Amino acid sequence: MGCAPNVRDSAATLADQSAPLMHHRAAMSQLEAAPRDDAVAIDALQGLIYRSGYELDVRRRGLHQLLELDRAHLVRTCRQRLPRITDKPWLRVLCTWIGEQAWTDTEKATLEEALCSSWGRPWTGGLPETQRPEFGALQMLVVDRNLTDVVWAQLLMHDKPSQEAFRHRCWDLLHRLGARAALVEWIQAVDPKTEANSMLIDLHAAAIAFGTVPWNREEILWLRKLRAPERRAFWSQAAAACAHMPKNRREGLRIRDLPIAVAAMRHRPDLAGGHVDSIVASLHERLEGVQHYRDADAYYKDGIFVSEKLQTHAHELTWGDAVALTLALDAIDLQPVVDHLFDYADRDNADTTTEFGGILSLDGKGRYEILEFKPRLRHHDLRFNAPQEMFDAGYTVLFHFHFHATSHRNWEHAGPGFGDLQYADGTRANCLVMSFVDEDTLNVDWYRHDAVVVDLGCVHRPPSRTGR
Repeated sequence: MGCAPNVRDSAATLADQSAPLMHHRAAMSQLEAAPRDDAVAIDALQGLIYRSGYELDVRRRGLHQLLELDRAHLVRTCRQRLPRITDKPWLRVLCTWIGEQAWTDTEKATLEEALCSSWGRPWTGGLPETQRPEFGALQMLVVDRNLTDVVWAQLLMHDKPSQEAFRHRCWDLLHRLGARAALVEWIQAVDPKTEANSMLIDLHAAAIAFGTVPWNREEILWLRKLRAPERRAFWSQAAAACAHMPKNRREGLRIRDLPIAVAAMRHRPDLAGGHVDSIVASLHERLEGVQHYRDADAYYKDGIFVSEKLQTHAHELTWGDAVALTLALDAIDLQPVVDHLFDYADRDNADTTTEFGGILSLDGKGRYEILEFKPRLRHHDLRFNAPQEMFDAGYTVLFHFHFHATSHRNWEHAGPGFGDLQYADGTRANCLVMSFVDEDTLNVDWYRHDAVVVDLGCVHRPPSRTGR
């Protein structure tokens, strides 16, 4: 049996993440035999909670020691650091340990906050929520309360501007817990006259006006932009468009559907009152026999190859998706739109420093229009960096779009790439990408978040302008 190493300064050795494990064990044994409550020792012990480089047993012994010496410091460190812990085996041990201790009501409230904040961050790998370590710890702490009620209460009590990220995490978690229907009811019951949380006031306004609320952080931010005074007219139009929708359609709306609903109400009342199945059936007829192209770099969703054919995604299309696809097809059937697209795509092809993009929407008279937004930041010819002006203008429009125009024979990259799908996930917008198949042909794809992509076929340069 080997001898324990000689450690001169137990606290300093424990604080040194690079020290050998046997030195950490020896230092921990010394601190247990001769407890120290000075600042250096307390810092070394609390560092075991969040610093890397320690084995689980040393961490666990440090927790017990810190609990005896400075409970307030331990609880405060857990609140500040637990949501940022990325060592999953240690997080599981820590959460279990928290759930097993006896805490005062004040300590318990702080730890509930820490656990909800950590739980609000998605767990890579798709671990079920009921198997998350934070779930187990909260169950032990709040044995007499439903955990969705606990998370909702945490969201309500954190009303400071600096706590917005925490509120967003709680909101996302409640959706992952399947509390969507309850959330709509809770938000509708919020009293905007007495509520201090401006986010909840905006969500309440959406629940009343549209019968729905955002699903995630990105949609919350989008909704709050729509609440700005300069977009008051659009808000009223969207409320009118949603007023006569069936309840189930209103509840299923995404924020990107609001411009689609306004356009349908004003210019395509047949779509506004149409059922999703009949609209999708019409799309099948319009797309039957069209020539399709797809990006040669295959991408996958949940391990399954993603097709760009309408029939692949028909089962997951919402009413808003179906109407968006119809409006996109209507737009690219119009010669002035096609002319503008080819003109802009040609300029993109000539510029080798960036991709070009912009917005496709309807003007006040129901005419499709293209707004060009060339990027301020130019990295290379395979990337479009949408400028802030485009985002500012894009909250009330139909589509964000960009070109794949590095070559007139770009058919191998016809369709959204991985970066484009990330953009759709981040913005939650309805998106279009136009790709040169040959000098006189552009392939058009519609896509949105969650890798839902539909190839809309091709548009062709007018015969009088070909062969240049």
